[in-house]
Amino acid sequence: MQFSDFSSPAFFANPYPLYEKIRAAGPLVPVGPSAFVTGRFEIIDTLLRDARMGKTYMQSVAARYGANATAQPVFQSLNRTLLMMNPPAHTRLRALLMRTFNAHGIGKLTAIVEATTDGLLDQLGARAEFDLVADYALPLPVRIICRLLDVPVADATALGDAASRLVAAFDLAPLDAAGLHAADEAALTLERYFSGVVAERRAQPGDDLVSAMLSVEDEGLRLSDEEVVSNALLLFIAGHETTSNMIGNMMIALFRHPQQRAALQQDLQLLPRAIAECMRYDGAVQMLVRTAFEDIALGDVSLARGSLVFMLIGSANRDPAVFTEPDTLDFARSAGTPALAFGAGIHYCLGARLAALELNVAMRSLLARFPALGPVDLEALVWHRRNNLRGVTSLRVRTSAG
Repeated sequence: MQFSDFSSPAFFANPYPLYEKIRAAGPLVPVGPSAFVTGRFEIIDTLLRDARMGKTYMQSVAARYGANATAQPVFQSLNRTLLMMNPPAHTRLRALLMRTFNAHGIGKLTAIVEATTDGLLDQLGARAEFDLVADYALPLPVRIICRLLDVPVADATALGDAASRLVAAFDLAPLDAAGLHAADEAALTLERYFSGVVAERRAQPGDDLVSAMLSVEDEGLRLSDEEVVSNALLLFIAGHETTSNMIGNMMIALFRHPQQRAALQQDLQLLPRAIAECMRYDGAVQMLVRTAFEDIALGDVSLARGSLVFMLIGSANRDPAVFTEPDTLDFARSAGTPALAFGAGIHYCLGARLAALELNVAMRSLLARFPALGPVDLEALVWHRRNNLRGVTSLRVRTSAG
């Protein structure tokens, strides 16, 4: 197994056959010196919850790009975020950020999400055809996070474009020189932008997440300006393509499974279960990375200290050892072991509540507004050339059966 196996056109179009081969190859499959890939649910779930596993982001960068690449701006920027930290720094920062989210409250979040969703759907108006990705799924989470951070929605497109270039650096397969340069420029652009926002909020606080991050306190501890900048950037990129891709992936799954679509359309109370099942079936987030801080033994599996493990979430969520008929989309699937769509352990997705809210409102409103929504051509789908975030570049839809 090599990193290049995760960058073929066939993989981008449908990664699940390769995942099946990886699960069959063993619990931990070598992919480089002291580097492994795993697609088995039990292994991934256990390691994500094991305190002996943690983040060594720069080690994963060095494994893919070489040691000199760790000085690149994009990797330095990502390394400063909560996503790449370990306890005790992670514990302190996560507690402060959780207070920030809690201070905003579910009521405020719901009002912003619903108003933004309705505004986008109103713009679509009575159009007979539109691009679900470009006109709805992509701008929706960007506009929501802009409102939560209180930055101009007019800046959303430019910020979203920068975020898209930056998140490509998360991929398992290394970027080429042009892609890496674009990711570096995107990181610098976003850092400069949010540094300006932080300076403005210092001078004039408001009712937004940046102001909340600057003012929140936990046992006398506060966030530094650099931490606020880094994690405003994280909130922006984390809430951008993950949610937009999942809206697209869910609609594709519904289009390809008309019986499940009809059941949902008849009873929108099924929506939370449908969202959970679609996130298991074809989730936006496909991979996480962890490092062994100690020698670890898991049954017959041994992991040496310093080993890097690329965890294929998309594969784990289709592991037949856990999910009956995993390649079948089934909204009536009995409640059991939850999928790993939001991760597990201390790094369980900080924005899971907001993402779930966005998906619920976005899908409910879309299906209610356009009950006869259908695809123009499902055979013409072009998937992003990414092995970490899965989604399509475009999804043309008609608003009526005709």
